[in-house]
Amino acid sequence: MIKPEVLSPAGDMECLESALRFGADAVFLAGKQFGMRTASKNFSDDDLQKACALAHSRGAKVHLTCNTLPRGNETETLPEFLEMAQSAGVDAFIVADIGVMELCKKYAPNVSLHVSTQAGVTNYLTANALYNLGASRVVLARELSLDEIATLRAKTPGELEIETFVHGAMCVSFSGRCLISSYMTGRDANRGDCAQPCRWKYHLFEENREGQFFPVEENDQGTFLYNSRDLCMIEHIPELVKAGVSSLKIEGRAKSSYYVAVTTNAYRHAVDEYFNNPDGFVLPDWIKEETEKISHREYNTGFYFGSEPGQVTDNGGYIRNYDVVAFSDGCSGNTAYITQRNKFLAGDTLDVLPPCGVPFNVKCMKLINENGEEVESAPHAMEKLTMICDKEIPEGSVLRKKRT
Repeated sequence: MIKPEVLSPAGDMECLESALRFGADAVFLAGKQFGMRTASKNFSDDDLQKACALAHSRGAKVHLTCNTLPRGNETETLPEFLEMAQSAGVDAFIVADIGVMELCKKYAPNVSLHVSTQAGVTNYLTANALYNLGASRVVLARELSLDEIATLRAKTPGELEIETFVHGAMCVSFSGRCLISSYMTGRDANRGDCAQPCRWKYHLFEENREGQFFPVEENDQGTFLYNSRDLCMIEHIPELVKAGVSSLKIEGRAKSSYYVAVTTNAYRHAVDEYFNNPDGFVLPDWIKEETEKISHREYNTGFYFGSEPGQVTDNGGYIRNYDVVAFSDGCSGNTAYITQRNKFLAGDTLDVLPPCGVPFNVKCMKLINENGEEVESAPHAMEKLTMICDKEIPEGSVLRKKRT
């Protein structure tokens, strides 16, 4: 068995640092051009160089997304962008377009080529063809089952790595090739600007009865015909490994550093637990529980085990059971130095997620502001506070509070 890489999203530098702190083997991110998430802050040329240096210092790799489907005029700036990325130290490009792939080989020959899920790789014939064109990895279409992945693995060179998504939002369209946003808003999903109209509410109108709508949903909030559930494969690491998956990809470049921390930590521990005891592996309860502590839609296992209910039809919202209240900047014994994010009170019991660790609870016994004054609550975002508690809180920990 080959131990798969835990590959985490990084929409900005804070998310990158979070991914590395909580155990990612690699991160995927975008520059200011050619990435599929324009809503993220992404990385300037200088930031990209800093990101690569930081990741490499932690023994992690950086995969740069060049997976938009560029129009002719956009390709003119691509060679300079690729040369810059190679100079910055990027380990791999994630590409969806064969023309872009050819330019990568010409202008950044030292950077590995990973073929994006946008390319819709569903069979070993295509995977082999892409390998012959220079790809070192294929990111498979999300529509494949584990059995189909195992077949593809058996009929492709061992040197060709296989990456699959294991966690996060699912696109309603085949391999993410969607035109709804372009038609309805003018924002092209295939160039990173999706407005997510698949999450919107829809009603049925009869053409001769202007202004009257007829709900076609299960409640009075609208129908969510296209609203995909979120993917979660945390309980199925053994099956993914046995199918031959080389890299476990966590979706979420538009999500928070907290999301990155929790998901990275969960999959890091799940993979390590399995490889420490593959024959007697049982996923610890706390790892599964961690996936419930981030904002998410209802989970399922996507297409890995065949057909499963894919849409949430009664709502379009997220399940959110916990709030991040602070981050630990350091500690001295049971005295923690924190940066506040959401309001909490002295006397609260908080849930702590330490870097690459198992969560635990602490009681906030006292709060002291920057003026040395004891306060009853922490109501100001980004305020620096000293917290006296009943346990030591490691630097870099996330402090959370359960919603009531």
